[in-house]
Amino acid sequence: MRVSINELKAHLSRYVTQAQSGQLIELTSHRKVVARIVGVPPADSAGVSRLLAAGVATWQGGKPAGAVLGLQAYGKPVSALVLEDRG
Repeated sequence: MRVSINELKAHLSRYVTQAQSGQLIELTSHRKVVARIVGVPPADSAGVSRLLAAGVATWQGGKPAGAVLGLQAYGKPVSALVLEDRG
């Protein structure tokens, strides 16, 4: 759908809603297309949903495993470093 700049300014929310629903909006100036407005897909990725539906991936609702962050106590505590820095 082609829309002039003046028309877009007058009915911005209507055209944003149409773009969100998947329609491509072409913005025109002096009857020449100068920009395109497209909707952003939903946050949940269709690719992940497809993998889950195909059984390639599974999820039980928890946090992902494998990226365990282990902290080890060595050196000076942060509080001591801050006190030293303050002088």
